[in-house]
Amino acid sequence: MEARISPLGLDMVKRAAEIQGRSVSDFVVEAAETAAKKAIEDMHIIKLSLEDQKRFAKALQNPPEPGPIWKRAAETHRRLIAKPR
Repeated sequence: MEARISPLGLDMVKRAAEIQGRSVSDFVVEAAETAAKKAIEDMHIIKLSLEDQKRFAKALQNPPEPGPIWKRAAETHRRLIAKPR
């Protein structure tokens, strides 16, 4: 992996690596892996405001009646896919 970094940025990385008693390569690789892991995890997290959380919980607890299209789809599924009871 190659990267361009400003002289100031390189000095900071070198200093941080030295403080932790690690090589610059080791420091940079771990920092990159940590940042990559966080970016991937953050992609899977849905962040909602308090008001949105309340609306979401209410919708889960009291779902609206399905509309005609959903009812027709469910009936078609029962007829074609589901086994009769």
